[in-house]
Amino acid sequence: MYAVVVTGGKQYRVMKGEVLRVELLDAEPGSTVEFDNVLLLGDGEKVTVGTPKVEGAKVTATVRTHGRADKVRIVKFRRRKHHRKQMGHRQHYTEVEITGISG
Repeated sequence: MYAVVVTGGKQYRVMKGEVLRVELLDAEPGSTVEFDNVLLLGDGEKVTVGTPKVEGAKVTATVRTHGRADKVRIVKFRRRKHHRKQMGHRQHYTEVEITGISG
């Protein structure tokens, strides 16, 4: 069984047992979170598409860790103007393990 959930403004296709990194969630490591914004459910032969959400469907997950992703480097350069600007950014994330899909 798989599902498509929305969290942090992004859509993820998840299956039970998967580990994925999502935008930072306000939850302690080891706690359980529920994603109730499920757009699609599928179980091999039957696919349920929500309008826009599947009513009564939810995905449960366990928070494993919080962290920061690798640095993304940004360089702005203007030729012949003696202008060069370098910046970097590290995005916060939460690593979750999918424990169940119901719907």
